[in-house]
Amino acid sequence: MSGPILLPGATGANGDGQPTTLGVMGGGQLGRMFVHAAQAMGYFTVVLDPDVISPAGLVSHYHIQTGYLDDQGLVQLMQRCAAVTTEFENVPAGALVTLGAARPTAPSADAVAIAQDRIKEKAHLARSGVPVAPYAVIESAADLASVTDNLLPGILKTARLGYDGKGQVRVRTREELAAAWEVLKNVPCVLEKMLPLAAECSVIVARGWNGVCVHFAPQLNLHRQGILAVTQAYEGNMPLAQANQAVAASKEIANELHYVGVLCVEFFVLAEGSPERAALGPLVVNEMAPRPHNSGHYTLDACDQSQFDLQVRTLTGLPLVQPRQHSAAVMLNLLGDLWVDGVTPCWDKVLALPGVHLHLYGKLSANKGRKMGHLTVTAATADEANATALQASRLLGIEAF
Repeated sequence: MSGPILLPGATGANGDGQPTTLGVMGGGQLGRMFVHAAQAMGYFTVVLDPDVISPAGLVSHYHIQTGYLDDQGLVQLMQRCAAVTTEFENVPAGALVTLGAARPTAPSADAVAIAQDRIKEKAHLARSGVPVAPYAVIESAADLASVTDNLLPGILKTARLGYDGKGQVRVRTREELAAAWEVLKNVPCVLEKMLPLAAECSVIVARGWNGVCVHFAPQLNLHRQGILAVTQAYEGNMPLAQANQAVAASKEIANELHYVGVLCVEFFVLAEGSPERAALGPLVVNEMAPRPHNSGHYTLDACDQSQFDLQVRTLTGLPLVQPRQHSAAVMLNLLGDLWVDGVTPCWDKVLALPGVHLHLYGKLSANKGRKMGHLTVTAATADEANATALQASRLLGIEAF
């Protein structure tokens, strides 16, 4: 597969003398951080997002305020930019088909369409030869009736539009399964067997148009109510053999997709001594995200290249160099819950701690469960990073980890 080589500062696609412009579909915090990375390298940026106060739109050179399938908006985006990426997986794949016919687009519509649909995703993972939790597809009453008992207790997940714990219901019995499918309005779903877990981790890879693939070391993740709460990123956060297995599986998934861009693969680490671990191995794939990922935000402060730098490089065809992590890191998600009664958290006290980096996303309303920013703690050792992160947690009223 070949793609463009779009040099920083080069004349734009329209020959107007402006620097090369990169487009991003979606205006959230991931788009905002991509825009910052692209601008630091000398690119202009254009964001397509319907929200007039979208975090990425507020900092981009251009903001096209239309829906993702709006014909005029897509035409404007193609006129403005030389290549297009995405910042969330629920951008309509049809829009990416339209864009991909006129401009280099990474990730591709095909890759995004697979990640948007858990049924297609499971089939792709099977082709890649990586283990997944035992599951069943439920698209009809007959499918529901044929579910085998060994899949219960399980988690019923909608095939589409599920993220941060949304569109998921835990079920223990057939009666609960039937009720949950009714609650989810009988849409296509996947029932996954609930496995005994020791931990969760993720791997972020970046693959270029030429097939070169680089990666960050696996991150250890803690979720609360389905939302990422803490990421620990340092040597020794998991056994080396498991870390190597996770990296190899993630690269295999990316290669099987002929993926271009930044891809995050999330894994479950199975509990020692469980029959599932004996049958499947220590790791099973949970899901993949065709974009930079919340668990990779620490790379902004702890690595010589961030995941967003690699997103720029993959899109533009610039060389991919294996990133290096120079500091142990712990990341804390900052949710809207911290703004109690609208009062701003005590950033002054938190920023008095060593190695603390505050990133706020420019969102104007702090709703419960909404990702408002993140805090990264960097240190020379894992113990120091964890100790400081726990101090920050206490100051902010975040549950200890």
